[in-house]
Amino acid sequence: MTGNQQPETLLAKLGGVSGLVYSTLPILVFVPVNGVWGLTAAIWSALGVAVAILIFRLVRRGPVQPAISGLFGVALCAFIAYRTGSAKGYFLFGIYTSLVYGAVFVASIAVRWPLVGVIWGTLNGDGNSWRRYRKALLAYDLATAAWVLVFAARYLVQSQLYDTDRTGWLAFARIVMGWPLAALALLVTVWAVRRAESAVPREPDESDEVADDEQPSRQEDAPA
Repeated sequence: MTGNQQPETLLAKLGGVSGLVYSTLPILVFVPVNGVWGLTAAIWSALGVAVAILIFRLVRRGPVQPAISGLFGVALCAFIAYRTGSAKGYFLFGIYTSLVYGAVFVASIAVRWPLVGVIWGTLNGDGNSWRRYRKALLAYDLATAAWVLVFAARYLVQSQLYDTDRTGWLAFARIVMGWPLAALALLVTVWAVRRAESAVPREPDESDEVADDEQPSRQEDAPA
């Protein structure tokens, strides 16, 4: 896989640019509807937007997995808001998800299995051979640490807003600290992937082996 393919592949796993933008729409609908018509209307509005995004993806024959995951996430957040009886409950799952993700990513660095490297090795089929090379391991450590900073910032800021009942600012923080921060971490990830792959020696492919095998035979057939 070439370096030019890496950013598109990583971004595609998130549903592309449109997928990142669509992920903010249920929140943009939830908060104002809650302020005008109440929690129940806000819950159904957010679910309706998530369903509409899924239908739009199906009609356009685009990737539907991000939309399905988004619908599941909205449904879970809406359920928590319903059970807590508070609009701020909609954001509770995301807050604690950031805490868990941050802890897992920190642990992966501590045990020398940085998750960015593990995930990328799984996606491109190269496995974990990169762990034998110090520069590759360091690059993936840095990329994983970048995601730790993202998760930590989300948890610290949003949990504080949650505790002080600032639902409007909580929604704003959720959007601003969502895909914009993820985009920054993604840039670090792309840099790390390129640096790590340059540090790992390329194994000869079948075409190289065939060329090497044919060269001696051509020399033997050459006239004296």
